[in-house]
Amino acid sequence: MKYSFATLLIITILTTSCGEYEKILKSTDYELKKTKAREYFETGRYVRATELLSQVMPRYRATEEAEDLAWLNAQSYYGMKDYLMAGAEYRKISEIYPYGSHAEEAAFMSALCDYYMSPRPTLDQTTSNSAIDGFTLFIRRFPASTRVEEARSFITELTEKLVQKSYLSAKLYYDMKQYKAAVVALDNSLKEYPETKYREELMFLKLNSLFLYAENSVADKQRERFQDALDDYFSFMEEFPETAYSRDVTRIYQTTTRRLGLDPSNNQLIN
Repeated sequence: MKYSFATLLIITILTTSCGEYEKILKSTDYELKKTKAREYFETGRYVRATELLSQVMPRYRATEEAEDLAWLNAQSYYGMKDYLMAGAEYRKISEIYPYGSHAEEAAFMSALCDYYMSPRPTLDQTTSNSAIDGFTLFIRRFPASTRVEEARSFITELTEKLVQKSYLSAKLYYDMKQYKAAVVALDNSLKEYPETKYREELMFLKLNSLFLYAENSVADKQRERFQDALDDYFSFMEEFPETAYSRDVTRIYQTTTRRLGLDPSNNQLIN
């Protein structure tokens, strides 16, 4: 197989570069390793930078350079978009050097890494919660930081994702027609996020779940459960008298009062 001159030149450069790097890895010259780690970082070769820094950092742990090397290591992982490792390294810096030159930025960046790992609302939101905690701690520790408003913006965005997760999880029980579980999940969601933009829908779904749970209950349990539905109806209407679900709510009310033997016009027992 024939290669062009340009191809041969690239192969030669790569081979030489790899050979040089292997020699540096095996070298006992830690000043050289440190210098090359910075060089690799500056040229975007982050994997090489972290590999060299893993050898260098223990040697400089008790020196004035320790924090800067730790910061370079964290930044290298961030450059690779390895947010799990980067976040862990930023947190170490924030904890080990709480008054260091990189403390403020490390605190912000550790939360930012969790933010980048936050998944879509249908999935587990552990990293979203971690990011919120991280940004909240950052604001508390560095209230005068220029990044406080940015941190608050991230908290708002992540909280909305948690609200949506709570809404979707609660609604799932309703969609699966597991009405007893739906009532509990919907009620928990409303208590956890009382100001949610889904409040009216969640309250309606809870009312309808109570109604459908009563309808599907055994005869000797129905009266008690229809009464629960009626009580919830009054709570719903008090908060949303002009509800978009008026037709369904009216049907629930009329059926519930009839099942309880009440006059729907005054809620008195029908003789």
